[in-house]
Amino acid sequence: MGNNIIVICGPTGIGKTGFAIALAKKFNGEIVGADSMQIYKYMDIGTAKPNAEERTMAAHHMVDIIDPDEEFDASRFAGMADKAIERIVKKGKIPIVVGGTGLYIKALIHGLFRQGRAADKEIIKKLEIELNSRGSFYLHKKLEDIDHDSAERIHPNDSFRIIRAIEVFQSTGRTITSFQKNHGFASDRYETLQLGLYMDRAKLYKRIEKRVDDMMDQGLIDEVRNLIAMGYSCKLKSMQSLGYRHICDFLNRGISLEETVRLLKRDTRRYAKRQFTWFRKDEKILWVKPDERDKADKYIREFFMVKRNLQTFLDKP
Repeated sequence: MGNNIIVICGPTGIGKTGFAIALAKKFNGEIVGADSMQIYKYMDIGTAKPNAEERTMAAHHMVDIIDPDEEFDASRFAGMADKAIERIVKKGKIPIVVGGTGLYIKALIHGLFRQGRAADKEIIKKLEIELNSRGSFYLHKKLEDIDHDSAERIHPNDSFRIIRAIEVFQSTGRTITSFQKNHGFASDRYETLQLGLYMDRAKLYKRIEKRVDDMMDQGLIDEVRNLIAMGYSCKLKSMQSLGYRHICDFLNRGISLEETVRLLKRDTRRYAKRQFTWFRKDEKILWVKPDERDKADKYIREFFMVKRNLQTFLDKP
């Protein structure tokens, strides 16, 4: 019973939360977040975290679980998500994993390519000294010379991931991209129905731009100011993410508000494109539009009728 889950994935801004809540209500499910930013406390606006009303409509797990300065990775996510799924199943409900962080979803379903390997602290320390003396753009160029694919995925300001990728190469002689590509991820840890959300790209980009405008209206600048006042540095991994690094640059580097918003919209569109590229590689994903809930219902019923009687769940209070 515990080995069957539904996954709702897709790019940022496409409407995964509302789609998943509707399914959770219909099929007696609870939601397990698979978002590398919604895990952080105090970071609500910039992460488009489910609000209080949405969380009353369907129970959410893996949201607001750590502080912004805590270390967190796909391995830790998979372990905590496993426990959340176990709790949901014990209640006789369906676990619905929802998010756009492809590596987290892959780690949960298939396991990790380098699970358990500790980073070389001496190499990390030397790279951090380089970061402080020469800046993240210098390290990003170094990464580009080592691993072009990783450099394309990682933003030049994301010093945490840049350092981690360089450390992998310097300590193993292989790029982090090669580890990811060479690992087969062959053994499934769960029986999974994966539904991917898609829509016309121009329409998605309009939604993304509106979301950015809404975030600014809701107080994203004040949210970042409050985080800094609480002692959370703009150099933290969490603060180098979409939205937060842009507002940090606005506050600390004198970039105009107009340019900040423009860059945030541009970078969010690019991120959505990268998410699509990641998920499109998975041939097991069944693609539906956000308004095709009847189609999703059909897929879910067929999946559970094969695995077990869906009525087992629907009869639960």
